[in-house]
Amino acid sequence: MRYDLNLLPVFVALMEERSVTRAAERVGMTQPALSNALSRLRLMLQDQLFIRERYGMQPTPVALELAPAIADALAQLDDAVLGQQGFDPAQAERLFTVAPNGYVEFVLVPAIVARLQQVAPGIKLRLTPYGNDLGETGVVSGTTALVLGRIVDPPDNLVVQHLMDEGLACAVRADHPEIGDTMTREQFEKLKHVNIMPPGRMRAGLFQALAQQQLKRDVAISVTNFFAVAEMVAVTDYCATLPSLICRRLMQDPRLKILPSPVDLGSFPVEMAWHVRYRHDPAHRWLRALIQDVAMQLKGDAH
Repeated sequence: MRYDLNLLPVFVALMEERSVTRAAERVGMTQPALSNALSRLRLMLQDQLFIRERYGMQPTPVALELAPAIADALAQLDDAVLGQQGFDPAQAERLFTVAPNGYVEFVLVPAIVARLQQVAPGIKLRLTPYGNDLGETGVVSGTTALVLGRIVDPPDNLVVQHLMDEGLACAVRADHPEIGDTMTREQFEKLKHVNIMPPGRMRAGLFQALAQQQLKRDVAISVTNFFAVAEMVAVTDYCATLPSLICRRLMQDPRLKILPSPVDLGSFPVEMAWHVRYRHDPAHRWLRALIQDVAMQLKGDAH
């Protein structure tokens, strides 16, 4: 029996998207064309494969059994073909969708964009939010090239790479009436605090570090981004505990002063993850290497 290999990417897209509409967008087909391809797939594999239910297309047991083998076969084919292709960043024109968390967008992304402008002016980035769920970013299905932040419990089809470790420091207003060049544990616990509420695991990491050190924090207000923290601290006697590289950026603001935290709050990892299908894609590999280099340079400059 002859197999139509063009149908296999349709199978993978339906398996990962669980939606005819999203699968059609992903493989660049109209919905009727994708529905027609699904009919041919069902005939070829002698099974319904996907059943329409209230919350999307659910795979049958046969589809679930076939999925790993089909995905592996396509990944090997991609590796073989893409490995033969060259990539010239200076000439390339391409758009990459990247999902950074709030920290990475503030600290790393400007440096990445500056580097791209120098060495690959035709490459553009489109940022999409990194919320609580990796699935929402598009990286699990492969529609997003990279997710950048703290990666916890990644699915099997993601590759995770460690970029750097980041520490924590404190910010108060420059003319704070009670705080000099250092801050004691007692002063920290007496102050009111501005809390940053990013979605995901960075929040949990800070709360765990405070709990481990049995350091109490009286939170007066919680904000949703790092820009708001600086403005809030500048006009109050509040304190904010923030990643060190963000504090380094805020040192340029004359309204603020940066202090070491009164106890060691440890560090948290900053990571990068991508779909296995982009493992050997020359353009993706080049972009990942550039991001890793920018992260290493940022941390090097901080010491």
